Amino acid sequence: MNPKNTKFPDGFLWGGAVAANQLEGAYQADGKGLSTADVSPNGIMFPPDFSMKDFNLYHEGIDFYHKYKEDIALFAEMGFKAFRFSIAWTRIFPNGDETEPNEKGLQFYDDMIDELLKHNIEPVITISHYEMPLGLVKNYGGWKNRKLIGFYENFARTLFNRFKGRVRYYMTFNEINVLFHAPFTGGGILFENGERNEQDLYQAAHHQFVASALAVKIGHEIDATNQIGCMIASMLTYPYSSKPEDMFAALSQDRKTLVFSDVQSRGYYPTYLMNDLEEKGITIQMEQGDLELLQDNTVDYIGFSYYMSFVASTAPEHQDEKTAGNLMAGVKNPYLQSSEWGWQIDPVGLRTVCNQLYDRYQKPLFIVENGLGAVDKLEDGTVQDDYRINYLKAHIQEMKKAIGDGVEIMGYTSWGPIDLVSASTAELKKRYGFIYVDRDSEGKGSNKRYKKKSFDWYKKVISSNGEDL
Repeated sequence: MNPKNTKFPDGFLWGGAVAANQLEGAYQADGKGLSTADVSPNGIMFPPDFSMKDFNLYHEGIDFYHKYKEDIALFAEMGFKAFRFSIAWTRIFPNGDETEPNEKGLQFYDDMIDELLKHNIEPVITISHYEMPLGLVKNYGGWKNRKLIGFYENFARTLFNRFKGRVRYYMTFNEINVLFHAPFTGGGILFENGERNEQDLYQAAHHQFVASALAVKIGHEIDATNQIGCMIASMLTYPYSSKPEDMFAALSQDRKTLVFSDVQSRGYYPTYLMNDLEEKGITIQMEQGDLELLQDNTVDYIGFSYYMSFVASTAPEHQDEKTAGNLMAGVKNPYLQSSEWGWQIDPVGLRTVCNQLYDRYQKPLFIVENGLGAVDKLEDGTVQDDYRINYLKAHIQEMKKAIGDGVEIMGYTSWGPIDLVSASTAELKKRYGFIYVDRDSEGKGSNKRYKKKSFDWYKKVISSNGEDL
């Protein structure tokens, strides 16, 4: 690390990140269609409820759809330089296969972007984030059907044209590797008889890769200044021991994530994946021009989430020592503390991931999710969330060290700057925000907003460009 270069660069994009389906609510307002999130009352890891008889907190969220001006004003008070949000696909194309967009849906995001720009906050758009039109699932089978490339292309082109000159930063798919861990959420895929079909998953992944490359191509054609990135859920894995087999197990586990950034950043399928597919007897169906499209339209930057690290072990006695995590579980690391939800807290791992990704791709990194989900107690109109401050402070310090290592990092948007519905468990009990929302997992409460202690702390961090932690 070079001590002389440990300052965050000028123009660093400090801010927060959200997803449409987790906070907007208004799930049938102004022509919006039903999405996969609208039939997932228990979060991303559970089967859908197409009858929609069960209570679904996603339907109302925190009513950001009607309160966005109030919430953006709070973000501006904290000094946000950037706000990462997603476009609800079904607000623009209710069934997914329409040729013409829903004007009311576009107008909502127009107004929201104008509000951000009024406060000098850079909009950062995730095109597809944990929701997609239910019509594309029921009528086409989700992303295993190649026709979805064309529907996504129409969606992306519509956004690029509509927001030209006002939005410069995009990401094509949120945590694209979620496809293999939560296929319905990541790709709208349902398996016959409930049996996992890896052929379908790899085919769906290819279709998403092609769609992502098309979005990069179109986005650059419409506005050459657009910066379009991929986004992965980083899953850093340590070997449990110095046993060589553990080391290779950790490498193999990391590759399950890195293959998604490899294809989008390098523009080709890595040899290790092709060998694996051959062993499994899987053949990805490709059309002429697919590989050239991937090669010629790689992403401009690498966006990623980071919450925890994992451990890999080949020892049978460790296989029952699992701990929870974002999308998957791993062997418990005896050197780390855990959150209330069992996610192991590893700030140094963020520095490691930053170096790993930058060494691999030499492209700018954008840390677009990082945060602590916890049970907060509102007392006297605030929350004394020192535990959240300590978590974020430790991670920002390690991010700063990565910059000293020579890693190019363009921004940091903490996850859920305002409390929202959890993606993994579909509850509001698990809170991430600097802003407390008076609403519980049963949908009860005033929905009023309150500043937590971390609100003023993050404001200080941003105003000092990361110097005052």
